[in-house]
Parts: sequence; structure tokens; C-alpha cells
Amino acid sequence: MTAMVQDNKEKYINPYTDFGFKKLFGTEMNKDLLISFLNALLEGNEKEIEDVQYLNGENLGDGYADRRSVFDVYCMAKDGSRFIVEMQKAEQAFFKDRSVYYATTPIRQQAPKGEWDYRLDDVYTVGILNFEFPHGEYPADSYRHEIKLKDVEDNHVFYDKLTFIYLEMPKFTKTEDELENLFEKWMFVLHNLYSLLERPKALQDRVFKKLFEQAEIARYSESERRQYEESKKVFWDNYSVLKTAEKRGVMKTARNMKADGMSTELVAKYTGLTKEEIESL
Repeated sequence: MTAMVQDNKEKYINPYTDFGFKKLFGTEMNKDLLISFLNALLEGNEKEIEDVQYLNGENLGDGYADRRSVFDVYCMAKDGSRFIVEMQKAEQAFFKDRSVYYATTPIRQQAPKGEWDYRLDDVYTVGILNFEFPHGEYPADSYRHEIKLKDVEDNHVFYDKLTFIYLEMPKFTKTEDELENLFEKWMFVLHNLYSLLERPKALQDRVFKKLFEQAEIARYSESERRQYEESKKVFWDNYSVLKTAEKRGVMKTARNMKADGMSTELVAKYTGLTKEEIESL
């Protein structure tokens, strides 16, 4: 059984923070971690990434009025494939629109000056989501989603060079003993890293030895620890704002249900509020 953090005494960084994610996946020194993660993610897609080149993650667009896009990690594989990898910390309006908009940057950047036959290399957008898609869009046990352009008549892939892969992290509930392959090991470590006190026995692969070394807070300089603390504060502040908004929405729903004559027991069942909270409304 892996030892877990108690009393907020972190040993390893939280990869859901901007600093943590870019420290592990967005530096030249750690690009082997990114390569391992992407290959595990794409296993079965007949694509093996040998090397990546980091690209500028800030793109100002073609004109003054264009909206700036900032990617957590933006890189190009040896075969020319482009990858946008983002840690999405909270659900937001028009999230899918945003993903499609971001994907247009690596598409447009492939256009050379002069004559061109419009041939494009593959573009992948990978979203590591710290939330679930709403309204039961996917089954409760389905956490990896790969989306391509398909024909609605016969469901065949119309265009296979544009791929969106989303990982609903809250749905990944496997324990250390249940991990079956490298992809599941990556899911486990991303989901649980900041709450661990030691490297789990199931994660003895060489790549995870390096990941845990790079994630250990005690190894950081004073400047790095300060950057991490600032990034962590932003993360938890945003989390608090989100949870407060959610709680207010639930309370409003419960108040309306109660006003419509529903019993305290039913309101509690459908909102998750306690009997005391409902009676105080």
C-alpha cells in the first residue's frame, strides 16, 4: 500500500498547477517524460514518437485583433506531427470551441510561403481534464475519449490527421494494484502524484524513477519553490471559487425544490446536501 500525504505535507509537486505541469513536461531536460506519456497515450495508433521539439507556446495570431493562444505544452514530433498538451483545471463555457480554436494554430503554421499543395501533418490536441464532461455525455467508466472528423452516415473517419484526445481524470479510480499497462500508470501518477509520499511499487519503470526525482519539492531551488507555491496558490484559489459557485448553484436548486413541496429526504438525495443545510434554507 502506497503511503499518502497527511496534514498537507507535500513531498511531490501537484501536476495540476501550471508550474508542476510545465516542470514535468515542458522542459528540454524532461522531454523524455513527455515522449513516454504521449506514446502511452497513443498506443495502438501505429505512431511511435522518437523525439520532440518544443515550439513557442504563445501565438499572437495574424493580426492585431486576433486572440492570443497560450498552450501548456506545444511541440512537434520527428515526423512533423504537432501536439498541444493542456492541463485543464476547471470546466469552462465553450470548452470544446476553445479546443477547436487552439487546433487551428498548428494547422495554419504549416502553410509555407509560395506554392503549396495543402498537404498537412497530423495535429493532436490532448486535454488532461480535472473535471467531467456534463450531462452524462460519456459513461461513468469511460475516461479516455478520442475524437476525429467522421461521416455521420456510416461512421467512417473522414479525416484522420486532426485528433482530439480528452482524459477525464476524476473518472480514473484504479488503485495501484489494478494498473495494467503504461498508460494506466501515467493516469495514476498524474491523478495521485501530489498526494504520495513515495514512489509506488507498480511504478518501477525507469521513466517514473526520473519523474519522481523531478517532482520532489526538496530538490528545488528557493526560486523554484517560490514559483511553485505561487502557482499552487492560484490553483487552489481557482478551485475554491469554482466550488463556491457550485455550492451556491446547489443551494439555489435545493431552495426551489423545497419551495415546490419536495420532502427534505428527496432534496437531500438529489442535491447531496445534509438535512441541516436543507432545513436552514
